[in-house]
Amino acid sequence: MPATPRLDPAAVRRTMRAAGLRAQDRLSQNFLADVEVLEAILAEAAPAAGRVVLEIGPGLGILTGALLRAGAALTAVELDRGMVGHLAATFEEPIAAALDGPRPPAPNPPGTLRLVESDILDVDLRSLVAVPYDVVANLPYHVTSPILHRLLGEEPRPERCVLMVQREVAERVAAKPGRLSYLSVFVQYHATARLVRRVPREAFEPAPEVESAILALEVRPANAPGRLPPEMEDDLWRLVQAGFRERRKMLRNVLARQLPITQAGLDAALAVTSIAGERRPQTLGVGEWIALLGVLGPLPGDRRGRRADDRS
Repeated sequence: MPATPRLDPAAVRRTMRAAGLRAQDRLSQNFLADVEVLEAILAEAAPAAGRVVLEIGPGLGILTGALLRAGAALTAVELDRGMVGHLAATFEEPIAAALDGPRPPAPNPPGTLRLVESDILDVDLRSLVAVPYDVVANLPYHVTSPILHRLLGEEPRPERCVLMVQREVAERVAAKPGRLSYLSVFVQYHATARLVRRVPREAFEPAPEVESAILALEVRPANAPGRLPPEMEDDLWRLVQAGFRERRKMLRNVLARQLPITQAGLDAALAVTSIAGERRPQTLGVGEWIALLGVLGPLPGDRRGRRADDRS
């Protein structure tokens, strides 16, 4: 197992030069270069020996090595072929030890690494990780929303996520009613969200244009109170997405325009749930959206439940 490396921007640059690697903007590659932030991630994740952990976008392997030293049964999914080669050379022994263990999706032995070259959005998680599992990752910022939908929108869902994301996204995910977005409602339906700490640009090499934050998600199990049957979840997301297509408009107006329901039926449902029709979509909490759907009932039309990226 490699020793804990020196961690600062200069050390990251030296590592990349030695490996013949360059940060790629198209993959949102900004590598952690602050040991205090690394320790904060590990303290929040607290991976017990043998705990199954999925890391997305391990890059140079700074977090990877720390998770392995903590004894995690680690699976790392990396899209960049150059980074995969660097990781394979750096963690040769933990990878070899994982290959000697049981086959996926059974958990690999503690302190070993399964390295997968792929796009996390294309991977079948059922064949990749054993449950229960956690996700600990510095997410590529340009695909944060699709990844959250991938992890939370279907089984097998993780039990916990400790994620480095763009600060604005972390604040949006953990927002209170009044500042909610579609992504806020989606994540808060599935999990309790908490912003752990803000992270300055200087904690990365190269420094991104935005600040970051550590986001912790405690995922609710499928049988938790307040969870809906899958077919009702599809209608819930249709309802919420319809509202946020015109987020600055009054609820009674936007929903009547965006959904195949009558104005009279919508007004009656709003009255039953005591939701004022003049409110804006960002003011409704998760429970209010669920209550409104409960009165409206199954929505006519396409019930496949789109999972569009949140850009609002």
